[in-house]
Amino acid sequence: MLSSTFVRTKAGRSKPVRLTAVIAAALFLAGCPSRAPQTPPANIQDEASASSDYYLQQLQQSSDDNKADWQLLAIRALLREGKLPQAGAQLKQLPKNLNGAQQAESQLLTAELQVANKSYVSARSTLSHLDSGSLSANQRVRYYQAQISANEGKASLPLIRAYIAQEPLLTGKAHQTNLDQTWQALLQLTPQDMNSLVIDANENVLQGWLDLLRVYQDNKQDPDLLKAGIKDWQNRYPQNPAAKTLPARLNQVLNFTQASTSKIALLLPLNGQAKVFADAIQQGFEAAKNGGAVPAPAPQQPTNNPDQTAPASQPAAVSADPNANGAVSTSAPPADQAAVTAAQPATQPGAPITPPQAANAQIKVYDTTSQPLAALLTQAQQDGATLVVGPLLKENVDQLAGSTTTLNVLALNQPETPKDSPNICYFALSPEDEARDAARHIWDQQQRQPLLLAPRGALGDRVARAFNQEWQKLGGQTVLRQDIGSAGELRQMVNSGGIRMTGTPISAAPAPQSVTIAGLTIPAPPSDVPAAADGSVDAVYIVATQSQLTLIKPMIDMATNSRGKPAMYASSRSYQAGAGPDFRLEMEGLQFSDIPLLAGANPQLLQQASSRFRSDYSLVRLYAMGMDAWTLANHFAEMRQLPGFQVSGTTGLLTASPSCVINRKLPWLQYRQGRVVPVS
Repeated sequence: MLSSTFVRTKAGRSKPVRLTAVIAAALFLAGCPSRAPQTPPANIQDEASASSDYYLQQLQQSSDDNKADWQLLAIRALLREGKLPQAGAQLKQLPKNLNGAQQAESQLLTAELQVANKSYVSARSTLSHLDSGSLSANQRVRYYQAQISANEGKASLPLIRAYIAQEPLLTGKAHQTNLDQTWQALLQLTPQDMNSLVIDANENVLQGWLDLLRVYQDNKQDPDLLKAGIKDWQNRYPQNPAAKTLPARLNQVLNFTQASTSKIALLLPLNGQAKVFADAIQQGFEAAKNGGAVPAPAPQQPTNNPDQTAPASQPAAVSADPNANGAVSTSAPPADQAAVTAAQPATQPGAPITPPQAANAQIKVYDTTSQPLAALLTQAQQDGATLVVGPLLKENVDQLAGSTTTLNVLALNQPETPKDSPNICYFALSPEDEARDAARHIWDQQQRQPLLLAPRGALGDRVARAFNQEWQKLGGQTVLRQDIGSAGELRQMVNSGGIRMTGTPISAAPAPQSVTIAGLTIPAPPSDVPAAADGSVDAVYIVATQSQLTLIKPMIDMATNSRGKPAMYASSRSYQAGAGPDFRLEMEGLQFSDIPLLAGANPQLLQQASSRFRSDYSLVRLYAMGMDAWTLANHFAEMRQLPGFQVSGTTGLLTASPSCVINRKLPWLQYRQGRVVPVS
């Protein structure tokens, strides 16, 4: 019989307890070592949604078998959090004896770190040595995204192939984004790119995308033909991912509806010093409506000095800088017809064609100096207006952002930061618009180290800011600015060493200002910040009057030798078509831009307009703006809804940004052997 013992209770009773059971339990517990709960093994091929701190903690606590996996997950989290130095340090600390899956993940992380550090060439090389077939679906998404990023957004066949390969791996919003970005990359292909593409016979999806692009390019100027072309393409390529879910921009085409222009409200200042500018716009608007005919000359309020014409948004008597807040480029002096017609770019058409359906449109003019803008918009809507053209003055345009009107509005100016509204477009002949076009032109001519010579003050600030923003968008680096003063100040510079090819970076603090002592203005000394390490400047963009340019260009010629001479460009501010042969010879090689009408695209229309406005080219420009405003009004829906739609106008080749700011591409001309010729 087994022995037993007795345990006395508080009540004095004894209970027998089996000693064997107690001993057995004690022995069992003693034989089981204490062990903390284990974290499930890491999966490096799956999502890594936790923080880097969590993965690093797991790395410290894990056994040797799991350490590399936790370290790889930590690196991925560090990259996601933007902690690039820590990610790089962890990559270097990875053990050498990684298995196949770990090596593939390490290579992918290396490429992602290189992309994050903008080492795109190295990233492309790393990715080329990685076998995508060994990756999980999640890793392949990252692999193709790294390829996309390593291409720096430049339209190319490898970029488009990466988008196509990534598409089946995505769902939801990411899938739609992929389709939209694929389409955007295709739109950036030039005709030369399209002609040189060589694709494999089995690339059916790519072939479908390229055919869709051809349909779009062939029909984008006709919404009805484009709709039909897209539907036909969907029937021919039913398995293409874009046939099942169109890119958002193409989906807009299928939902496109033409805007009514049966009754147009024209909002202009009919009183005050801006009236002369409003009159020119109104006359151009009505002439375009009537098919481009120029009405008989009528009395006009002349400007005292054509070279200092105040723009519509800033009356001449109010500001010392007449174009400080204007919507229109400063005018050029009068010109004779013979010099104007010397240059006739073949690519620029004449006056816009009046849409036949709009020829009977009713136009009612409203005076923006008589009532607040909100009241005028309400009145126009009550009068049955279907579209508004205007207002012109900048302070009125700024009020549009807070307006609740449902009418379509083509504003004739633009705010500092245009608001993207589905019923508003902005059209302005602004100095900023011209500066942006100049930045694109200079970039296209392969110049990369520009110096901007701009007037001191508000106008120069606006031009410099616009030029610099566009330059940075194109991928450029530092833009230097040097202020220029009056012709008198420039003559002083001739005697004191001329212009130096240096300036202040536009993104830096404001340049030092000149000082005036006893009526004598002493210009501020130029900064000694070079455009590059070697101090070279390869392009100079000059925003100056004609009298200033006659001093600036010779000074630049004297300051540089023939081998290191920068390319020189000027704005329309300095264009004087009536200048004599001596001036044209002095300007040899200089390129300048102006609107097609003044560049010789339609000599007959220019002669009529010049006669009407007594060769005041500031008013001729506004007249051309009025003509283009009519054309844009009749294509409002296309400009607002159809990306890539363009109109050839008298003020430039007109396209719209995503927020419907109308951009103008201007013709560029050049002084060559005493003549003015198109830039080839």
